[in-house]
Amino acid sequence: MRLTRYTDYALRVLTYLGAQPDRVCSIAEIARAYGISQNHLMKVAHDLGKAGYIEGVRGRAGGIRLARPADRIGVGAVVRQTEEGFALVECGACAIAPACELTGVLDEALAAFMAVLDRYTLSDLVRRPAKLMRLLDIQAS
Repeated sequence: MRLTRYTDYALRVLTYLGAQPDRVCSIAEIARAYGISQNHLMKVAHDLGKAGYIEGVRGRAGGIRLARPADRIGVGAVVRQTEEGFALVECGACAIAPACELTGVLDEALAAFMAVLDRYTLSDLVRRPAKLMRLLDIQAS
């Protein structure tokens, strides 16, 4: 299975914010840190906000921050929120679909994949915030 770039960006935004949960960060600085498009991140951030993972802060020092503690943001839940669908193969027009056992095997594999992601939270991804901040060239405030 391959996750979309959209999910990748969503997890990157959450990781960035989770590494420094007491700070309000701008989308521009997150985009610079990862070397990715600010426009893409704006849509991702908007959707993460609608889902309740992050919140916007208005004003001169505004930006975004986590809307809840990192240990209450499940990786599996974020992936489910950001991925369009989980069909690993398209069986609709396949001649053997009514007798095929591959569908069940792939469903089991996907369930196992998601079960692993469900065991982790954002706090597991940001266990070493100082190292993350150094790698992303974030100055401690």
